[in-house]
Amino acid sequence: MHTPVLTHGIDVLLQATQADALSAVRNDPLLSSSLWVNVALAGLSILLFVYMGRNVTSERAKLVWGATLMIPLVSISSYLALLSGLTVGFVEMPAGHALAGEEVMSQWGRYLTWTLSTPMILLALGLVADVDAGSLLTVIAADIAMCVTGLAAALTTSSYLFRWAFYAVSCTFFLVVLYALLTEWAASATAAGTDDIFDTLRALTVVLWLGYPIIWAVGVEGLALVGSVGITSWGYSILDVFAKYVFSFLLLRWVADNEGVVATARGAFGGAAPGDD
Repeated sequence: MHTPVLTHGIDVLLQATQADALSAVRNDPLLSSSLWVNVALAGLSILLFVYMGRNVTSERAKLVWGATLMIPLVSISSYLALLSGLTVGFVEMPAGHALAGEEVMSQWGRYLTWTLSTPMILLALGLVADVDAGSLLTVIAADIAMCVTGLAAALTTSSYLFRWAFYAVSCTFFLVVLYALLTEWAASATAAGTDDIFDTLRALTVVLWLGYPIIWAVGVEGLALVGSVGITSWGYSILDVFAKYVFSFLLLRWVADNEGVVATARGAFGGAAPGDD
């Protein structure tokens, strides 16, 4: 008999929490600007990438293009969710943290974005490098695990130790991704004749992705050496600009100019090259 009342009360609480988050975002110009910049750049990237892919015809090149286009599509959705307060919350830091007992804004929606967008980056890279399906799926699985355990680190409030334990596990999964990019995938790209663009994109990805755990460690979620949520958010946003939009532009420009190389690949999702028995 009382279930509707209880449900209504929970709905009001959730709405109030979301409204508080929206107000907090709006009242922090540094934070909100870091989000709006990415909405604008993601929107422009979507239009540009659709135009760049207009003449792509081969099945494999279309797959690379589709995976790459998903990157800004996921990003614009995510950043709008952050701006609306939908994927923003407040967590109380546990004992031992520099901000112990204080409520700190958590942009947990960023982890959702990375869980959906970084596999698309790896899928595009793997297709260009012509890696086999087993390696591709293994690395993508490690990447998703990295993002999920990173979210666990950000949202754990029961223990400061467990926050860093999840952080360490996340970094371990990251090492799996780095190992593949620096060794096996690099060798595959050389064999496929795509090492020129792969080496460029790999360097961009490795350097920029290393920035994310560093920002987490020194930001409000980690050691709080940088105590501003707005500054931390700008750090993530700048990394996103280069790791997503610049990465995607360089890749799609190369695919448009070298579609024949992509089309004759034989690795994951690829068949035999024309002329082969």
